[in-house]
Parts: sequence; C-alpha cells; structure tokens
Amino acid sequence: MAEQFHYPPEVLNLLVDTIPLLCRSKKDVVVFLQGAGVDSADLADVSRTVRTAPESINKYEIVRTVLTKVNARGDIGLRPRREIIKRVVEFEDFSTCWPNDQLKAKGLVASLRDVVNVKDSFTRMKQERDTEREQALARQRAEQAAAAKRRAAIEDVSKRLFALFAMDDKPQERGKLLELVLNDLFKTYGIHVREDFRRKEPDSAVVLEQIDGVIELNGSIHLVEMKWLKDPVGVADFGPHLVRVFGRANASGIFISNSGYTEPVIIEASIIHDVTTG
Repeated sequence: MAEQFHYPPEVLNLLVDTIPLLCRSKKDVVVFLQGAGVDSADLADVSRTVRTAPESINKYEIVRTVLTKVNARGDIGLRPRREIIKRVVEFEDFSTCWPNDQLKAKGLVASLRDVVNVKDSFTRMKQERDTEREQALARQRAEQAAAAKRRAAIEDVSKRLFALFAMDDKPQERGKLLELVLNDLFKTYGIHVREDFRRKEPDSAVVLEQIDGVIELNGSIHLVEMKWLKDPVGVADFGPHLVRVFGRANASGIFISNSGYTEPVIIEASIIHDVTTG
C-alpha cells in the first residue's frame, strides 16, 4: 500500500465492500482483521457484539467500524493498515467465499488492486520529485556554503592585506607575508597556484633566481612578481621580471606593485602587450 498514514475514502469504501465478501461469517471477518494485526482495542466492541448479539450487526458494519478506528491511528496503525491492504489484494482462493459472492469479490479485489497500483505510481512519482527537490536543495545549500566560505576567505585575505600597511619597519617580513596573502587570494578565486620557488647553485645555498609566485590561468603559466616599495616601480625593478618571463617558453608575467609604476615602465609594458598580442 502506497499510503503511508491513512486510507483515502475510495480505498476505505472498497475495503468495506470487499472484506465481507471474502469471509463467510461475522466471526471470520473478526479473525481476518485480527490476523492482519489490528489492535485488540479496535476489535473489542465488535467482537463482544458478535458474541452476545450477532443479529444486531452485519459484516459490513464490522469492517467499517474497525477500519474507521484503525484509520484514525497514526504511526501505530500503519502496519495493520498495510497488512489489511496486502491480504485483500493478494487474495486468490475465492472458493472460500459464498458461491454467490465469488464473482463480485473477484471484481472488487481487482478494483482495489488497480486503485493501489495507481496510488503507488503517483507515490513513486511524488517520491522521485521529492528526491529531485532534495537534491536541488542540497546543491543549493552546498553552493551557499561554498559562497559563504569564499566570502570568509576573501575577508580574511583583505584583513591580512590591510595589516601589512602597518609593517613599514619590517619590509622583508612584509614582503614574504604579501606573497602568502596574494597566493591565498588566487586560490580563493579558483586560480591554480604553484608556490614561490628558488633556484639555487647545485653545490651551495646561493639563490640564483627567486620567483614570488607561479599561477596557472586559462591554461597558461604566469610568473608573478610582487613589489612593495616606497616609490613607483621603475625599469630597474621591472626589467629582471621581463628577463625571467622571456627566458621561459609559453610563459606570461604578472607584476604587482603597491606604489604604482613609472611612465617608462608603463610604456614598456604597453609595447610588450601590443607585440605579444599582435
């Protein structure tokens, strides 16, 4: 049975019409309901009436009275409701019915099967829709959580970046922290970061080359240089970065300065851009 909680009217009425035809006597109806797991409290009144005054009640009244009570129960009535449906739709030995009731009983059982199958189909479709909706909500919640995490990461990077402005007396420490801040900023925006590296002489600790950062953007490698100077970046500071970039095939460069650039650097960068983008 697809209904999780209560019989809808059409199912209840079909059960009331069908069960009496499947049972020859009033006692048989009570036994049928007992076998389906109906609580003894729901059967007490009709059982007593069947024993003491059977002529005052018929099989249809027994079924309607008991099913109305079972239908009014919450979760504790779920199992007997399902079992009653199961026993009726799986009923096959109509020889136990009164001969005059057999054909009608077969038709009612078939009708109940059709109703249950239709309701099962609608329930499955509803379950599928509910599943799709839950999946969509889960994706939405995941996206919202990711967006909140990203906002928090950006805010953290911003705070760390602003804190560097108070480190004028520690330029070397500030430079190293700036590298970390900008690397984290790239990561926050989904830009693949290859950490800064140093190339040393094979037999010594002498640093031959240091690159602040390497990122991968749109399938291309970019060498990143960062400067925190008091004055605008001049050709003397900008030139070595160009040498490193041009010394590598298929590499581009990004130069970041907190103090801006001199006019010669801007002109040189514009010329390079025009040449490389053709």
